[in-house]
Amino acid sequence: MKAAALSQEEAFARIRLLRSPYIGPVTYLHLLQRFGDARSALEGLPDLGKRGGRSYRPIAADKVEAEVLATRKAGAKYLFHDSPDYPPLLRELESAPPILTYRGRLELVKQPCVAIVGARNASAAAIKLAREFGAGLAAEGFAVVSGLARGIDGAAHKGALSSADGASTIGVIASGIEIAYPPQHAELQERIATEGLLLAEQPPGTEPRGSHFPSRNRIIAGIAAGTLVAEAAPKSGSLITARLAGEAGREVMAIPGSPLDARSQGCNKLIRDGAVLVQAVDDVVELLRGFDGTPRSSFREANAPDFTPHEELAEADPADIASLLTTAPVAIDELIRQSGESAASVQMALLELEISGRLQRHAGGRVSVHN
Repeated sequence: MKAAALSQEEAFARIRLLRSPYIGPVTYLHLLQRFGDARSALEGLPDLGKRGGRSYRPIAADKVEAEVLATRKAGAKYLFHDSPDYPPLLRELESAPPILTYRGRLELVKQPCVAIVGARNASAAAIKLAREFGAGLAAEGFAVVSGLARGIDGAAHKGALSSADGASTIGVIASGIEIAYPPQHAELQERIATEGLLLAEQPPGTEPRGSHFPSRNRIIAGIAAGTLVAEAAPKSGSLITARLAGEAGREVMAIPGSPLDARSQGCNKLIRDGAVLVQAVDDVVELLRGFDGTPRSSFREANAPDFTPHEELAEADPADIASLLTTAPVAIDELIRQSGESAASVQMALLELEISGRLQRHAGGRVSVHN
């Protein structure tokens, strides 16, 4: 779908559609493909829920009106998935957020972007490195993307902000656009929102929860041509970001460290598993300058996109696949094979089940029914 001029009525309907129960990024796009616009999709939701076996009611319009007012009060704006200003690499992800809120310089998403992530309890040496990489990459014309966490994230942002060539950093947060987290980074967050770019997927007023951080990480990895891990323990969230970058076919890079320091074990493991070892800003620039979608790192598990053309989905009748689903996740491709139905018919059946609250989507284009 092309965004020509989005009317206020349709923009409001899109926000309401996405905030309604059981509507995630994939379902949202399928609904737009099925109905053509958000207003028609909202009208069709009760019938889809009924066909899935349960009654359904979209979120109340007054709640969305309150959200829109809160967004304006925060000095933020909405960015829709088909806007020409939407981050181009992020748009390639199947799970890309259909709607973001933002403050700051939206033109930064058109620059080449590199993510720098790492440990919250980082060593002094790693924090110094992250700051230097942030400043050096900003000076080379890259927008430095990170998540405003303590440690490596904050250092990378500060380094990019200190660049003599001008602030060039993008902060992606796991809360609403007006909520600073962690609180000690409130000043840094405000500086990013005024000198760089601040992005949020969650509605205003949303406090960060554990489930929001992996969602934030996919945005960080999705915006950037490559992700650099500066320091990370074996089970850190930074490695989730690196894995997501690899799955998206982006460059995955890591700075090696001492095997005696637990905070270096995650980076060393990434390198062992195929990430590119980098030691200087020039190494990153060489990898990412003119990135053409073919990473040098072998740390990736590309997933086949779960996509059905608009015309097919709009005309499809739902397949009878309920008996094939269990609480164990199964690939949608497998459902198509076993049912003998078209991809569009299977997607329509999944859409009905999801709207009725009976379906759960998982990474890698897999689905299951709820317990």
